[in-house]
Amino acid sequence: MFQFTESERERITQAVRQAERGTTGEIVPMIVQASACYREAGYRTGLILAWLTLAILLTVETYWLPWGWHSGNAGWLLLAVVATYGLGHWLGNIPGIVRLVTSRERMAHKVQLRAEQAFYRHGLHRTKGRTGILILVSLLERRVHVLADKGINDLVPAGTWDELVSGILDGVRTRHTVDALCTAITKCGALLAQVSPATAANNTDELPDDLIQEP
Repeated sequence: MFQFTESERERITQAVRQAERGTTGEIVPMIVQASACYREAGYRTGLILAWLTLAILLTVETYWLPWGWHSGNAGWLLLAVVATYGLGHWLGNIPGIVRLVTSRERMAHKVQLRAEQAFYRHGLHRTKGRTGILILVSLLERRVHVLADKGINDLVPAGTWDELVSGILDGVRTRHTVDALCTAITKCGALLAQVSPATAANNTDELPDDLIQEP
């Protein structure tokens, strides 16, 4: 599993603390290896390789195996198909293969669902002014989902979070995830300071500032 170093985690924590100084919003960054298991990716990859193997062997059997399947060695054909299915099933656990055989819509749905579950599991819905904001980075899907509670979401126009999402994704692709996440947190804090500014009376830190990291 991808892991940040202690210094990287501290950078993210400090970015959250700095960003929250000017706003009542509670920013919670979270990074997960994957938002779902995608077991069907293994089945699909296995079936694709098995069918390809079957088609190739039946087409060119006379060139690859001079004795032919018709002479009683059809068991070898079955063995080859089963073996390639097993290989495909194993390959279906590789992130790049998972992304290749899984629809973008399904991955987007799974990331959104993981964000919604995390929002409630980590108590972001319990802030007094309903100001919790979750920034979820899901590495396998290469997707980012920003989920804000009603107290913030009602104050910002649609599409507000798109720039943050795009910036983090660029960082993930270029292997500058920490830099991109810290930059997004800073921008989020500046935006929130405009729509939900803090005062001495209401700037209570209700949620931990640390990065949440899960499988």
